[in-house]
Amino acid sequence: MNRDDLPEDYVPALRFSWLTAIYDPVARWTTRESVVKKALVDQAKLTTGMSVLDLASGTGTLAIIIKRKFPDVDVVGVDGDPRILQIANAKSESANVKIEFDQGLATQLPYADSSYDRVFSTLFFHHLGNSDKARAFAEIFRVLKPGGQLHVADWGKPTNFLMRLLFYPIQWLDGFANTKGNVEGQLPLLIQYTGFSDVRICKQFSTVFGTLTIYSGSKMVSHISS
Repeated sequence: MNRDDLPEDYVPALRFSWLTAIYDPVARWTTRESVVKKALVDQAKLTTGMSVLDLASGTGTLAIIIKRKFPDVDVVGVDGDPRILQIANAKSESANVKIEFDQGLATQLPYADSSYDRVFSTLFFHHLGNSDKARAFAEIFRVLKPGGQLHVADWGKPTNFLMRLLFYPIQWLDGFANTKGNVEGQLPLLIQYTGFSDVRICKQFSTVFGTLTIYSGSKMVSHISS
């Protein structure tokens, strides 16, 4: 799959492909990236031998953080954008960590059922309409092992009026239809509807572009297919 093979409604990291090169500094200074990603990784309680998928891994920042902190965890990143995957591969080589980066779409993941102990995603689901959000959560559920967990950081329901106003530039950039579910606080419901249990809003962070929220959910053992 190359860039020309992606769906017409595919949204790159900063909406426009020509902005991909500046994604890292933009994310670093506008989303409290280091604090949010540390909280996301800490709550996942990773242990030696686990397998981790970073969904819509972008430039690989989260995958590298995980691999550096947990060198005995198997980390795979997947993203649809070949240009951003090139950046991720270069960053992981520079960081001297071994991470597999694959090209694939969240709605049709190129992995077998029950492949991963943890799936992470940061600042991705607001790029999708609700139907594709649901399809992506279903794919995550499929590739998670029974007892596995999902950990998501994305824009959530604003915690106050100022956070709502600050979120309008994100809606303009990434689309009002795609971000509607986020701003209305629908992500937990979509995650739960997919089959996840113990769905939680874990933490909320105020940023210059609105409220960033961390969610989690678990695939219970009782969901094993017969």
